[in-house]
Amino acid sequence: MLTHGCMTPVMPSRVAVLGATGAVGAALVQHLRALEIETLALSSRDVDLCQPDAAARLQELIRPDDALVIVSTITPDKGRDAGTLMRNLRMGESLSQFLASRPCAHVVYISSDAVYGERDHLIHEASPCDPASFHGLMHLVRERMLSQAVRSAGTPLAILRPCALFGPGDTHGSYGPNQFVRTALRDGRIALFGDGEEQRDHVFLPDLSRLAGLCLLHRSAGVLNAATGASVSFHEVARLIAERCPHPVRIERLPRRSPVSHRHMDTAALIRAFPSFRFTLLTEALAASLGERLGI
Repeated sequence: MLTHGCMTPVMPSRVAVLGATGAVGAALVQHLRALEIETLALSSRDVDLCQPDAAARLQELIRPDDALVIVSTITPDKGRDAGTLMRNLRMGESLSQFLASRPCAHVVYISSDAVYGERDHLIHEASPCDPASFHGLMHLVRERMLSQAVRSAGTPLAILRPCALFGPGDTHGSYGPNQFVRTALRDGRIALFGDGEEQRDHVFLPDLSRLAGLCLLHRSAGVLNAATGASVSFHEVARLIAERCPHPVRIERLPRRSPVSHRHMDTAALIRAFPSFRFTLLTEALAASLGERLGI
């Protein structure tokens, strides 16, 4: 559950974004600057969180009155093995060392709904966490590390757990909207496993940025699932993309690799936290993703 330190929005003095060159971080930096919030965009070129001096380097860069958004991670497209897990945990260790030694005003951590593992029933913030992948395990462990690090200083920590992300600027080619848009435009085809009947909650990148921005403005703390509450099948996503392409697109069937599973998210906590927040319609979000690649 999410609680607010400020019921009326208050502009942070400055927001430091770690992982600012990735798709999620870049979208967030763009959003914060559009709100005219002073933003410090940091990448691994500024501070390598895997290095032993990372905590000391963060002390040089981040002020005590800064809000800090943590997006830095080695994503599954760059590795799914134990070595990738350990590098991600070393990054978490550096962040924890920094936060324990030099508190800042507010921390927002972008996690993942992968912490819940493969669950077919309705998922809410209090659902048991049982990661089925190293990616989910990594985020769960880093959540616990950061929670422990900020506890003694009383620094508010908001943890956002987004569902499958897609949108302009996202370079990840994972199965779903990102991959479908690329192959539809490049090859005139979209390949589905089986009939693509699995239902998932797809979140548009700019919407995650707006949610993170609201957490910063309200100095929120706690856990919140970033989900639309409307799960859609991969076949329906493919159909919507094919309809909006400037050329014919074939929807093909591949052998299924795993049993059919669905994922449905309870958004009651999000509605209570931000009653006026509205997600971008899926049709509009897919059109924007196509438009970015077509240059329109």
